[in-house]
Amino acid sequence: MYNAALQERRDAYRHPSRTKVRYGDQSAQLKEIRAYDAERQGRWSFSSQQATLRRLDRAFAAFFRRVKRGESPGYPRFKGAGHFDTVVFPKDGDGCRWDSTPHDPQTRLRLQGVGHVRVHQHRPVRGRVKTISVKREGTRWYVVLACDNVPGEPLPPTGAAVGVDVGIVHFLTTSDGRHVANPRFLEAASEELAAAQRHLATFPERTRQRTKRHRAAARKVARLHAKIRRQRLDFHHKTARTLVTTHDVIAHERLNTAGMTRTPVPKPAPDMPGAFLPNGAAAKAGLNRAILDAGWGRFLTILANKAESAGRRVIAVNARNTSRTCPRCGHCARENRLTQADFRCTACGYAANADHVGAANILNRAGLVLCGGAESTPQEARRFGGGWSHSAVHPM
Repeated sequence: MYNAALQERRDAYRHPSRTKVRYGDQSAQLKEIRAYDAERQGRWSFSSQQATLRRLDRAFAAFFRRVKRGESPGYPRFKGAGHFDTVVFPKDGDGCRWDSTPHDPQTRLRLQGVGHVRVHQHRPVRGRVKTISVKREGTRWYVVLACDNVPGEPLPPTGAAVGVDVGIVHFLTTSDGRHVANPRFLEAASEELAAAQRHLATFPERTRQRTKRHRAAARKVARLHAKIRRQRLDFHHKTARTLVTTHDVIAHERLNTAGMTRTPVPKPAPDMPGAFLPNGAAAKAGLNRAILDAGWGRFLTILANKAESAGRRVIAVNARNTSRTCPRCGHCARENRLTQADFRCTACGYAANADHVGAANILNRAGLVLCGGAESTPQEARRFGGGWSHSAVHPM
């Protein structure tokens, strides 16, 4: 379905008339397609096929959005049979029905064209089931439910606020001076993962996906990546829960992770055509790998979701110069940051851990946001931050 819809869009674009084919046009053809090919297309859910067409429409929307920005995006490509690991049913009861038996560890799911499938329910479903997704991870299958009208679980107020500075050496540092170690799950499994990938690369290209040994090698690589992903997700959930439980207000930097992990632009040598100057790509690749291993974006998303459910407040502030500004006198200079870990103000002599200074400034800026003012100097923000139980400024 995805590849056929993509081929139709490509043919329409290449036609001299440059006919535009959109999601609505392709969705209107589904009734005829299902009637013509009842054995293959007609047995599946109409809504899940519409979801596949929406996925293609989002791919084209992202492509044209990048073109307008002046980037060099790749045109949407045809996908192999095993590329997609998720089937989406936009409405419960339309192609997929969830048996909402409460507290039943063996709930059954009915899939159109498949039948009833037993599901091991790991926790009770709350609210009204809206969207059902069937997801494959290696040899495991999962059911993901998106629900409406989920009741919140507000926690009792603590009267505390905290600023959080994420990093590589420490996963995060709070404004009260606490460090959370970076577990580096990818680095810990790098040797085993590299050995599995080397074994997978020994198979010649002409035999790939055709032998049992190759499929077993590919499954091992996927299994290791899945384990790393689950470890990282578990760590993010536990860390976010600790912050939400102990604080009413949580402030963090507004980060552009995609921009921070962008590959350096090549530098052509002016006197040597075809040659390039050193641009630090190797060092940047190591930094990018460490940032992606930490998973800041996923962690901040989990933090926001848990805070919303618990009735907490999460504030994202401008990250500019948070580690170069003195939280005591407000002096901002590049020379204040002596090393990655050391901060010493050249104006007043205040010395502290650089990550702790960044977290303190983040908390100060969040205080201005709560007061309804624009972000300005730390001296002004400190007047508000000092009212919280965790003060933004104190010596190490």
